[in-house]
Amino acid sequence: MVFNSFEFAVFLPIVFVLYWTVLGKRQNALLLVASYLFYGWWDWRFLGLIVVSTFTDFLVAGAIARADEKQRRRMLILVSIVVNLGILAFFKYFNFFIDSTAGALESVGFEPNLPTLRILLPVGISFYTFQTLGYTIDVYRRKMEPATHLLAFAVYVAYFPQLVAGPIERAGRLLPQIERVRTTLTSPEVTSGLYLILIGLFKKVVIADGIAPIVNEAFGRSASGDWLRLLFGVYAFALQIYGDFSGYSSIARGTSRLLGIELMENFRQPYLARNITHFWRTWHISLSDWLRDYLYITLGGNRRGQRLIYRNVMLTMLLGGLWHGAAWTFVVWGGLHGLYLAAHRSLRHKSPKHADDPFTVGDIIPALVTFHLVVLSWIFFRADSFAQAWDYLTGIVTLRGGVPDLVAAADVLALLVPLGLASLAIDLAQRQGRSQLALLRWPEARRGLAFGTMLVALVVFTGSEAVPFIYFQF
Repeated sequence: MVFNSFEFAVFLPIVFVLYWTVLGKRQNALLLVASYLFYGWWDWRFLGLIVVSTFTDFLVAGAIARADEKQRRRMLILVSIVVNLGILAFFKYFNFFIDSTAGALESVGFEPNLPTLRILLPVGISFYTFQTLGYTIDVYRRKMEPATHLLAFAVYVAYFPQLVAGPIERAGRLLPQIERVRTTLTSPEVTSGLYLILIGLFKKVVIADGIAPIVNEAFGRSASGDWLRLLFGVYAFALQIYGDFSGYSSIARGTSRLLGIELMENFRQPYLARNITHFWRTWHISLSDWLRDYLYITLGGNRRGQRLIYRNVMLTMLLGGLWHGAAWTFVVWGGLHGLYLAAHRSLRHKSPKHADDPFTVGDIIPALVTFHLVVLSWIFFRADSFAQAWDYLTGIVTLRGGVPDLVAAADVLALLVPLGLASLAIDLAQRQGRSQLALLRWPEARRGLAFGTMLVALVVFTGSEAVPFIYFQF
């Protein structure tokens, strides 16, 4: 497993102290050692995959930049694609495709005896695979020059704050920061970095982990639970996955800022989105951008007529769903979002507002509609199988159990409502302030009250059963 909370609390200060006392190029050497230690703590054997990916893309990108012949350049980029996606396909999708093939053959009367392997999924493999693959594609498209220093490139691939769950950083943005020498850290950078870590811990430990028991119980009783408990469960999961993933992203950004390196925002209050297009511009932004630039545009983007545009949207979202996990439930989740996006595009309505414009009263109804479309899709994302997802949906739609137990419902609401309101308050403050750091601009008394409340909540909720980050499995 990756570091637990105590181990990480010891690891991080040691890295910071050594980092800011070991100046010059040795900073990157320290970062690489720390990153490999961070990843190898889970399972040292899978460090070899990162090393293979690093050397392959470093050498291939350099060769692409030196090559003039179109055919040779295509052959070289194909090497990068085959190596990166080959590793990803084997470790993440081998048994999925074998099982799917066996199921299809059995459905038509055959009795296949196909091989199966017990393959352990390396943590974060989808993230660093897309990151390195995006680098070689950018060099191939002549959007950037290849890295000239192997050490800096190795840090770019394995950089520990964002290695296991993103954001998926572009080389053109992150590599120059790694290549330059970091000699000073300003007081605002320290303050904002610590704030991002605090708010990330609050989202993860208090909101996501605090609400996890409601989610686990609801999905564990998908075939027998009453409709109200199931409804509360999927609302709770929407809150859990957002708090969990955006919390991690915030911690990663804060940690990186304390190292003098700026990571991109991966979330901008997605549950305040006015439509599904806005949602995907504010949820897991690094993945949305990656799918748009390297898959959707490659398929043809918006250039070939409406019918092919809808096809491109669907294919992109279906593959985006499969990126999340080796199960058909993830494909259905991606397909639903593809349908949502295609339907929204077919309305030919362009919102006069940008995705991150301040929220107004007139945005409440559109935001609620968008939110519930997203919540519906989360059932398939969270379910372990189609059968479980179907049981869950059936239980809600048929009002299974009739009149619910209001006392039990009140117990759930006593936790769900305060944590939901806390998440909403944070998002509204950030959206209206147009910044994740909006709380830092509050008057001193109000700011102190907010930070004090978060710290007290962290103390109260710390010590309960640890819940792994959801996106570590991807």
